[in-house]
Amino acid sequence: MRPNHLNSYFASLTSLKGVGPKMAQAFAKLLRGDVLLEPRRIDLLLHMPVSVIDRSLQSSLATTPEGAIVTVKVTIDKHLPPPRGNNRVPYRILAHDDTDELTLTYFHVKGGYLERQMPVGEVRFVSGRLERFQGAPQITHPDYVVTEDDFATLPLIEPVYPLTAGVSGKLLHKTMLACFDGLDVLPEWQDRTLLDRERWPDFIDALHALHAPLGLADLNHESPAYRRLAYDECLASQLALSLVRNNVKKAAGIARRWDGRLKQAIIDALPFTLTGSQQAAIADVEADLAVSERMLRLVQGDVGSGKTMVALIAAADVIESGSQASMMAPTDLLARQHYQSVKGLCDKVGIRVAVLTGKDTAATKRDTLAALHNGDIDFLIGTHALFQQSVNFADLGLAVVDEQHRFGVHQRLALSSKGQATDLLVMTATPIPRTLVLTHYGDMDVSLLTEKPAGRKPIETRTMTLERLGELVTRLDQATAQGAKCYWVCPLVEESEVLDVTAAQERYESLKPLFGHKVELIHGRMSSEEKRLAMERFKDGDAQILVATTVIEVGVDVPEATIMVIEHAERFGLAQLHQLRGRVGRGDKASSCILLFQGPLGTIAKERLNMMRETEDGFKIAEADLRLRGEGDVLGTKQSGMPGFRVANAEEHKDLMEMARKEARLIIEMDPELQGPRAKALRDLLYLFERDAAIRLLKSG
Repeated sequence: MRPNHLNSYFASLTSLKGVGPKMAQAFAKLLRGDVLLEPRRIDLLLHMPVSVIDRSLQSSLATTPEGAIVTVKVTIDKHLPPPRGNNRVPYRILAHDDTDELTLTYFHVKGGYLERQMPVGEVRFVSGRLERFQGAPQITHPDYVVTEDDFATLPLIEPVYPLTAGVSGKLLHKTMLACFDGLDVLPEWQDRTLLDRERWPDFIDALHALHAPLGLADLNHESPAYRRLAYDECLASQLALSLVRNNVKKAAGIARRWDGRLKQAIIDALPFTLTGSQQAAIADVEADLAVSERMLRLVQGDVGSGKTMVALIAAADVIESGSQASMMAPTDLLARQHYQSVKGLCDKVGIRVAVLTGKDTAATKRDTLAALHNGDIDFLIGTHALFQQSVNFADLGLAVVDEQHRFGVHQRLALSSKGQATDLLVMTATPIPRTLVLTHYGDMDVSLLTEKPAGRKPIETRTMTLERLGELVTRLDQATAQGAKCYWVCPLVEESEVLDVTAAQERYESLKPLFGHKVELIHGRMSSEEKRLAMERFKDGDAQILVATTVIEVGVDVPEATIMVIEHAERFGLAQLHQLRGRVGRGDKASSCILLFQGPLGTIAKERLNMMRETEDGFKIAEADLRLRGEGDVLGTKQSGMPGFRVANAEEHKDLMEMARKEARLIIEMDPELQGPRAKALRDLLYLFERDAAIRLLKSG
């Protein structure tokens, strides 16, 4: 239960004057992304301004430069309403100061309201952008018109916020200021020496500084107020992750014992030797399995660095110790592919492996579940279906989660709770910059796979404008005649009027007359069975060109494919381009990636494509992506900026994330149940930044 002293922060915005049900819906959409959710004061208080309008220029009409935002003191001379019935003519008001005359112009307004607001002969302060029409000063739809008495309350430095339909800047600012009324003063959760050292203000003062700034400098991400709030958010995030970690570690693990027979059998059966970083990651995993704490490890490696092999050997060790292992992939296609790629090896060394996805028939599911429950399956590979309550393991010792960014902390916990003391191994092929590893996997230990398996050739990457499409098709014709296989990736399934993008469907139809049965199509709207058949025809049949949307981005493995064409490459993020390129170059043949773009390119798009040409190092690419794009993209979510973060910025506040991680771990070490003198305030922090799910893990909850 949230403590009562936080009620003023979580009160609905409808409790404020001027926010009725309709307005509340617009605020809900802006602040919470859904009109059905209640917009609360804390949501608005953490909605950060992006710039300011400076109205502090108070000059005479004659000396104001054109286009400047100005605040002028004028006397109202005359109202000139439009002719009756002619709305196209604006309503004009003439006014003057000591140096010149001013016309205030309004379109589609009611004259009665303006006459009451600006009676002839009265003095008004008017603020807005001044233009000159045939040399004469004019302000169209002024932002503010106030009396001399009200001028004292006019915000001369006004913050500018991200908005949505139905919420104007003026309304948001007014509601924001009203939000501060009646807020409870909260106990300080930050360490006083830290606040003094960094010269950071208190929480409420920091909010005030950002929502009522004295200048643009106040909104700088490096300003004391901004950094204070960003650090609050980082600490809330890291504290929640540390609580999850502590909770999982505390639930006693099993110190597993095995003699390495299965592992050796797998290594002997491999047609290649393991890389140094694969061996190091396996050593990390085995050290975790051997102690009586539950394993929480993230293995991150670039596309094709051999994560699956690390997972298989971890599974073999756990199976040999007498327990079962499971591996979860984000899609049906991937789960079946993992199954195909390990089945041969498992059969050879005597590991009983099975696959379970949502697409299995009821009878198949029933048989698999019964075998699993009876302990007749050692290693189960599947999708989200593994979360379901009907899935009961005899003894689940290891849960492997592939492509982790598709699963949150709660799902990690749900899967590992399927067994008595389940160890958790998480894998991602998206190289993630260190800041983001802390942000999203602060509860985990990390192993990096930095080498490619021996024999892999570098991929030659080239850029080409769409105008040279004919030339590309000719080259492709020559390559397929020699047996080459090619992926051709398009950004959308159907033609969109909004985006000038050739859809996969259309590209398929344009290549079909030239290549006939050699072309196959795969996209997200096809049924699982259609996708599987298309993949099979490409992998093992006579199809040589697979036209696809980004459904092939993750994990699809066809070693014979040596050409990757990415159409409208300028529309993809760097991380995605890198993932797609990693689908080729998996065998021992030279491979190439062609980035087709539509010119002219913007600066960021140009930098992205250059980066792709220059390097295949996923970690360098991820750092560049973070810089260019914000980390939403690095983690495979659409929006830029930190998913789940409102204030902190990954690139600019990475030092704060490091600080917060250290502090959070220290707090939990000293006070694992959050019961000490500072604990009550820290719980407030978790509630305010909505990391309170972690509080439920504490006994005293």
